[in-house]
Amino acid sequence: MSESIRFDDKVVIVTGAGGGLGRAHALLFARHGARVVVNDLGGSAHGEGANASAADRVVAEILESGGQAIANHDSVTEGDKIVQNALDAFGRVDVVVNNAGILRDKSFAKMEDADWDLVYRVHVEGAYKVTHAAWPHLREQNYGRVIFTSSTSGIYGNFGQSNYGMAKLGLYGLTRTLALEGRKNNILVNAIAPTGGTRMTEGLIPASVFELLKPELVSPLVVYLGSEQCQDSAGLYEVGGGWVGKVRWERSLGAGFDPREGFSPEDVAAQWGAIANFEGAAHPADNVEALKEMMANLQRFAG
Repeated sequence: MSESIRFDDKVVIVTGAGGGLGRAHALLFARHGARVVVNDLGGSAHGEGANASAADRVVAEILESGGQAIANHDSVTEGDKIVQNALDAFGRVDVVVNNAGILRDKSFAKMEDADWDLVYRVHVEGAYKVTHAAWPHLREQNYGRVIFTSSTSGIYGNFGQSNYGMAKLGLYGLTRTLALEGRKNNILVNAIAPTGGTRMTEGLIPASVFELLKPELVSPLVVYLGSEQCQDSAGLYEVGGGWVGKVRWERSLGAGFDPREGFSPEDVAAQWGAIANFEGAAHPADNVEALKEMMANLQRFAG
């Protein structure tokens, strides 16, 4: 039987935790012994307004169950205030779950600057601000876990979500780099691409399926990724409806040309079958592995 996952004496920040996925994350972390900072501005799914009651209700649920939690009502774009609230209340921070998000769906032709900018600010700048404020404390204590919330809309694209897809895949780029920078200080960083029945997806998914996509079916992965038992970093995991799978990049072996003589667009067209052929594909784990085929091609023609 697996070792019990506990967060006794650990402090977890969950952003956007007033409902949906964030609420489910906060409740499960608390059930596993964490002291939880329940952050939620209380705005609409489109990023409008504010209401403190959402976070307060989740804190009340945790306290009624015998857990420890505080509410925080700051915007994630003021992440330093959220982290300072955690330090003032509990004296430390160990896990950051960047979950806060909004939707401003429009086709690219109808996209307005406000739709683009607000989605960027909440998803990307907000996650940056909270994580950046927590980072020196995680480094100093030589321990930390950070989880970013990506999306299949970023991985695969989705009509009407150019702003959202941009933000969500950008968070995975941040995940990969912070995983490299944090490893020496035992800070592990991963990302999830969740599918859950929340106010952000209601009406977009058939009702019969929506009922089975409970947010609670995403949180066990998040709690595991936030635990000491998890030793993986830089991962991207699709999760929802009781299913979890890991995503990785794949690249064809490509086609090589003589770098001394150069090559033409016609040469590219002639080799397009090889360039786009994924048989025996490579799965680079980092920049060094990503250069393998290119370096091999250079060595073919060197000296």
